[in-house]
Amino acid sequence: MRVIAGAWRGRRLVAPAGEGTRPTADRARQTVFDVLWHAPWAGRQVIEGARVLDAFAGSGAMGIEALSRGAAEATFLEKDPAALAAIRSNLRACRAEARGRVVRADATAPPPAPAPSGLVFLDPPYGKGLVPAALVALSAAGWIGRDAVVVAEMGAQEDPARPAGFAIADDRVIGAARVLVLRCDR
Repeated sequence: MRVIAGAWRGRRLVAPAGEGTRPTADRARQTVFDVLWHAPWAGRQVIEGARVLDAFAGSGAMGIEALSRGAAEATFLEKDPAALAAIRSNLRACRAEARGRVVRADATAPPPAPAPSGLVFLDPPYGKGLVPAALVALSAAGWIGRDAVVVAEMGAQEDPARPAGFAIADDRVIGAARVLVLRCDR
C-alpha cells in the first residue's frame, strides 16, 4: 500500500496486522480521488485546504492521501489499538503529525467535533450496516459540515441506504467494494 499522488507520492504505508482491518486498495483510492478531483459537483477545492475526517480509519490511508494532495488537516477516528498505531506510524513516515489528529473513538458514538469537516471518509467493516448509523452519529456530534462531501465504502452487494440530509452524488462498484459519494444537503 502506498500514497498515490501529491507531496508524498509513492510513500509506503503500513497496515495493522491481522484480519481486523481491510485497507482501501490503491486502485480504489485512486478512483475516489479522481472522481473528487474531476467531478463538476466537487473539484480541487473539495480536497485542497480541506478539513478531513477519516472515520473507521484503519491505516489512515484515505486521510493521508487527502493530506498528500493538499488538505489542511485530517482527523482519524479509530478504536482498534493496532490500527491506531499504524495511523501514527504512517503520519510519522510522512512527517505529517502536525496536520493529523488521531482520536481513539467509535464512529457510531463519536465525541463532539472540535470543528466540522468538509470531506469525510467512512470505511467501516462490510456487511454490518454501519454507514447510515455513522452518518447520523457523526452529524449529531458536529463532525460533518454543511455541504460536506462524504465518501463511504461498503461491500459491493450492500444497500446504499443513507439517512435524510444526504444525496447520492456518485455510486460505483470497484472490485469487492461499493463506493458511495454523498453530498450533505442540509
